[in-house]
Amino acid sequence: MIHIITDSCADLSPALKERYHIHTVPLSVFLGGQTYLDGEEIGLADLFAGVKHHNQLPKTSAVPQGRFEAAFQALDGDLLVLTISSQLSATYQSAVLASQSFPERTIRVVDTLNLSTGIGLLALRAAELRDAGKSLDEIVQDITQTAPKIRTAFIIDTLEYLYMGGRCSAMQNVMSSLLQIRPVIECRPDGTLGIQSKVRGTRKKALASLVESFRKNLEQMDLHRVFITHTGCDEDAQAVAAEIAALAPIQEICITHAGATVASHCGPNTLGIIYLEK
Repeated sequence: MIHIITDSCADLSPALKERYHIHTVPLSVFLGGQTYLDGEEIGLADLFAGVKHHNQLPKTSAVPQGRFEAAFQALDGDLLVLTISSQLSATYQSAVLASQSFPERTIRVVDTLNLSTGIGLLALRAAELRDAGKSLDEIVQDITQTAPKIRTAFIIDTLEYLYMGGRCSAMQNVMSSLLQIRPVIECRPDGTLGIQSKVRGTRKKALASLVESFRKNLEQMDLHRVFITHTGCDEDAQAVAAEIAALAPIQEICITHAGATVASHCGPNTLGIIYLEK
């Protein structure tokens, strides 16, 4: 039996994790002097309510080695561990160190070079390969080759969370607010984050820009599955899903909420489209 494990940054819904038999190990979120396990002790609504109550932005930390070791110990069989990009978190390194504590077992750790449902997309692909009878080595080879082809782009409503998390400068934060600039943040093939584009004007215009970018890439796109992941803007997510469904015969569009870790860095009303290129 091959078990698939992700960290909580994969942002998969409980229904998807149950359907594909995927296990999750949580990162930690710090808020109001307390530490919470992402997805187990704090979720999206709790996070933003806590930010408002404490007038303080959250911080996050990687999955510690011991937490991975406990998760590995609880599962029999071979393990495939898919983590958030090693460029964004020390979680990958923790998983590698934890795997070395079980030399008698077959545990493969893969750096997905991604975040949020970019990880989730790879996890579902791995589960489908497993269920099709592929070996662990075959799955690892496929996922390693596929990871750089994941395209993850998010419209950020405010840079305040990225600024407080050290992921943009004070000047970028101030200018974005003054000029009503909404950046589109992308996860690059090397696992780092960058600004794909900047949209000046209304949120509606920014979302239209995200959909237009999606449309332009249709010929290069694998239409098997597309994720729309957001931090509490359900109506926008449903509207974007309807728009991209009208553009191409996508087999499955999955709408999910981002978890507390991802939301801690991108803030409320963030929305992303995640897909795989051929």
